[in-house]
Amino acid sequence: MVNKNEKEIYFKYADEMFSLCYRYIRDIEIAEEILNNGFIKVFKNRKNFKPQGENSLKHWMKKIMINECLMYLRKKKKIRTEWIENINENQIRDFNNQFIVTNKTIEKDEIDELIQKLPVGYRTIFNLYAIDGYSHKEIAKKLKINESTSRSQLTMARKKLKEMLIKKGLIYE
Repeated sequence: MVNKNEKEIYFKYADEMFSLCYRYIRDIEIAEEILNNGFIKVFKNRKNFKPQGENSLKHWMKKIMINECLMYLRKKKKIRTEWIENINENQIRDFNNQFIVTNKTIEKDEIDELIQKLPVGYRTIFNLYAIDGYSHKEIAKKLKINESTSRSQLTMARKKLKEMLIKKGLIYE
């Protein structure tokens, strides 16, 4: 039985947590299932939660949801790592919510749409690193891969995103 406080938490954060799950999974029904499983874990483990600031509950829930997504992807064997050699570290740059290119502004929604088109491995690492703020070391541990694989996947994700942005005429080389 869900108590009133749990219900309030669910309705306050469900949309944002669903968006997070969908960003990784790209299937509405499965993202909803993962969301529900994530909230079950949140409510079962809330006595272990230690508030550490204004948004600490939200951040804690995000970690749970991300872990649920990663467990699902691992189970379905959708994450395939690709070894890429000779990575140029200068290629790694962070994306902001908007890019300003000449006189055009690229909205976050446009970037999100392009991110969804990335292969699942690239997308997962891009989301973890550039959007959710995990380090390559943390990503490697979560996904059970080498740090170099995380770096190379991120580099390739950014390269593909750049190609898509150029193709759409949103940025120029």
